[in-house]
Amino acid sequence: MQQGDGHTGGKCPVLHGSNTNTSAGVADWWPNALNLDILHQHDRMTDPMAEGFDYREAVKSLDVEALKADLTALMTDSQSWWPADWGSYAGLMVRMAWHSAGTYRAADGRGGATTGNQRFAPLNSWPDNVNLDKARRLLWPIKQKYGNSLSWADLIALAGNIAYESVGLPTYGFSFGREDIWSPEKDVYWGAEKEWLAAGRYEDSADRDSLANPLAAVQMGLIYVNPEGVGGEPDPLRTAQDVRITFERMAMNDEETVALTAGGHTIGKAHGNGRADAIGADPEGGGLAEQGLGWSNSNGTGHGRDTMSSGIEGAWTTNPTKWDNGYFYLLFTYDWELKKSPAGAWQWEPVNIKEEDKPVDVEDPSIRLNPIMTDADMAMIKDPEYRKISERFYNDPAYFADVFARAWFKLLHRDMGPRNRYIGPESPQEDLIWQDNIPAGSTAYDVAATKQLLRDCGLSQADMIATAWDSARTFRGSDLRGGANGARIRLAPQKDWVGNEPARLATVLSSYEVIAEQTGASLADVIVLGGAVAIEAAAEAAGFTAEVPFAPGRGDASAEQTDVASFAVLEPVHDAFRNWLQGDFAASAVEMMLDRAHLMGLTAKEMTVLIGGLRMLGVNHGGRKHGVLTQREGTLSTDFFVNLLDMGNVWRAAGDEVYEIADRQSGAVKWTATNVDLVFGSNSILRAYAEVYAQDDNREKFVKDFIAAWTKVMNADRFDLH
Repeated sequence: MQQGDGHTGGKCPVLHGSNTNTSAGVADWWPNALNLDILHQHDRMTDPMAEGFDYREAVKSLDVEALKADLTALMTDSQSWWPADWGSYAGLMVRMAWHSAGTYRAADGRGGATTGNQRFAPLNSWPDNVNLDKARRLLWPIKQKYGNSLSWADLIALAGNIAYESVGLPTYGFSFGREDIWSPEKDVYWGAEKEWLAAGRYEDSADRDSLANPLAAVQMGLIYVNPEGVGGEPDPLRTAQDVRITFERMAMNDEETVALTAGGHTIGKAHGNGRADAIGADPEGGGLAEQGLGWSNSNGTGHGRDTMSSGIEGAWTTNPTKWDNGYFYLLFTYDWELKKSPAGAWQWEPVNIKEEDKPVDVEDPSIRLNPIMTDADMAMIKDPEYRKISERFYNDPAYFADVFARAWFKLLHRDMGPRNRYIGPESPQEDLIWQDNIPAGSTAYDVAATKQLLRDCGLSQADMIATAWDSARTFRGSDLRGGANGARIRLAPQKDWVGNEPARLATVLSSYEVIAEQTGASLADVIVLGGAVAIEAAAEAAGFTAEVPFAPGRGDASAEQTDVASFAVLEPVHDAFRNWLQGDFAASAVEMMLDRAHLMGLTAKEMTVLIGGLRMLGVNHGGRKHGVLTQREGTLSTDFFVNLLDMGNVWRAAGDEVYEIADRQSGAVKWTATNVDLVFGSNSILRAYAEVYAQDDNREKFVKDFIAAWTKVMNADRFDLH
């Protein structure tokens, strides 16, 4: 089949508009249409692996020692098509792993190294990821060799770890278990800009803390900050503000920030030896003959000393293929002045540096060149707090190496969940507070007797269901944080969150603590079991006998195991499932409902059945009646869907995102509702689900589907069960 000009006439065999990218879609015709794609991505249809394939089991058969040996050999196996700087790929592999893990942001737990998403757009073509396509292509023979027992996500992260070991850093450890995705992620909001490196994600550009949530990077297409300075204008003190805010949003403190900055720049170099306008299209925009590679470079040979990446040119240390304290030695030994790289980028270079302190050229060791620093590097000695930390690291290299190794481990593993999910012989046994570890709970108590105590405890069904929901709804599939396991809802900060109704919560927990003491069950189990008991009663009131599945064994985390500041980002400011929204937001309540449902791992069907069921159970925040479209509150009925879709009603606005549902004949108001209620009748996709549950023959199906979705939420953080 010929391409391009090879068409010689006749009828085109492609049915235009059926599946091409050029046809107009729903979003083109109706830009404000609700997009439910976030709830339907990464399903079995995109996965090439066999039904039932379990990567976390497959990786346990991996020959880790052989793999590490192969990766170590690769570090110095320079390939002619992409020669290694000074004969070592360590710097390149570190940058690849760093830029994979470094997309993580604490606000929503998205990004990070756990999915191998750097293989796909937009990340594979970000300006900050220039030439990382070469790093992944260098790894391909190893991926090909180890096959299904080694994911790309694990391989990319491990390559960075082995790179550091190859230059002499004792790393802290490594865990396998990152599962690959097979298509670009639709759930990560990288910013609203429509062009690379555009600025505009600050409410006030002078206030660097006004960076739009949940973003961490300062510009579209950057991992962190602009290396030349804020807006490309060098000013280390101002850049320090960007660095601090960005790393805080990645869950790193000042000491970890300095360690990562220094350790990342201890090996390797920046590349900018040539004209920036000589660089070709990114991988996603390249032609067929490029075969997924991008950024072709017509500067000289296009690689080696002529490589173009960031535009900044030079190494940070005298010995860029060795782990040492050279970064701080140069920073503190010399004065630094601004200069332009060959590509025209701002960079800092030392004044009157000794010849022996200069790094050698990547191709010719007889040539010595100036080292460089970025504006972010200069911030490490210009910002007063960063300077104190830098001085300590300079004077105590062993301490610096230890802090860096731990921070690097955290960077690679922050989104992998608690330590009991770690796989492999090098997984550290130390409990780290950022892992949110939870002790194992008892399974040796009488569940039936505990359920009876809960039935007799005097609490309302709504209070029991709301408490179980509030405990579990914090779960985020993005970084496996939150959830009911650990019963952290009884600890600071969660016990005081407005969304958890502290006064009501305290009353419920006081009763539950007595039951836990009597039975030997964990409080976490009692909270979840209380919700199950109440739902079973509500199903019985609807005429169905149902048992909510329950698996004992949750543990109770202690205050010492809970990083209060770290958990603050999990605080809900909205919950469509309990029809609650606090404050004003740029996103609509409906969009935030989809975002929360996705973080909890729910499908559109599961979201629909949970919303409808929870409305009927009367668990709205603060006892509000919006969306409680029934005369039999507390019954697990389909009334929400039946009454929402009833054409005997009329729907009308009655205030800020509040609506009235009135009788079409008399005009009498029957119920009130919010936009997250009415969307299940107005959106064509959600209405299709609502119609299923409004059918007379699906009342029992509704109860079964609700219980299944409820159980999924309650068990989302029971990693021992799935």
